[in-house]
Amino acid sequence: MNTSDASSKRPWSIRRLIPVVVIAAGLALFYAFGLHRYAGLDALRAHHAQLEAWTGRDPVLAAAVYIVLYTVAVAFSLPGGALLTVIGGFLFGLYLGTAYTVVGATLGSIAIFLAARGAFREVFAARIGPFVKRMEAGFRENAFSYLLILRLVPLFPFWLVNLVPAFLGVPLGTYALATLIGIVPGTFVFVSIGNGLGAVLAAGGSPDLSLILQPSILIPLLGLAALAAVPVIYKKVVARRGKP
Repeated sequence: MNTSDASSKRPWSIRRLIPVVVIAAGLALFYAFGLHRYAGLDALRAHHAQLEAWTGRDPVLAAAVYIVLYTVAVAFSLPGGALLTVIGGFLFGLYLGTAYTVVGATLGSIAIFLAARGAFREVFAARIGPFVKRMEAGFRENAFSYLLILRLVPLFPFWLVNLVPAFLGVPLGTYALATLIGIVPGTFVFVSIGNGLGAVLAAGGSPDLSLILQPSILIPLLGLAALAAVPVIYKKVVARRGKP
C-alpha cells in the first residue's frame, strides 16, 4: 500500500488543530490589546532613540529579544514584517541585522509550516484533484528549486509561501533550507533601508519600503529566481529527450 494513501486514512484527531487555534488566538489578542498600534512608523518615530540606546547597552539581550519577536511575528502571521526587518537594520547594522532577521524568519516559518501540515495536510490530500496531484508530484521532485524561486521573488505573500509547501508534502529539511537561503537577498535589501533609518527619522521622513520593487533591485532578484529554476528546466529537458 502507498505510504501517502495509508497516512491519509489515519483517524483525524482534533488535537492537530491546537497549534492552529493557538495561532488564531494569538492573532486575535494582538488586535484586541491594540498591539498593532506599536507595529507602525509612528511608534518607531516615538521610540527609536530609546530602542537604539537599549541596544547599545545590552546588545546580546536586544538581539535575543529581536529574534524571538520576529519568530513570533512570522509564526502568528502578524502584520509589519517589512518594518520589523527595517528595524533590525537600524538596531544591529547591515550584517548582524540580516543574520538575526533570517534566523527569526526561518524559525517562524518552520513553526507555521509544522502547524499547517499537522492540522490540514491529510484533509487537503484527500480532496485535491488530478491537476493538483500532478503539481504536488512536480513540487516534490523539485521542491528545493520551486521553494527557492518563491522565496527569492518578493511578489508572493510570505505567509502564503509558508503554507503551500505544508499542503503539498514538502519535507521539513528541504523547506527550512530553501527558506533560509531564499530570504537572504530580500532581507538584505530591507535591512539596508534600516541601516540609514536614523538619519531619515531625524529629518522627519519615512523609510521607502517600496524600494524592493524598483527595477535595480527587482531585476537581480528575478535573475536569482531564474537561476534557481535551471535545475527544474534541465530535468524536464532531459526527461523529454529520454522519451521514445
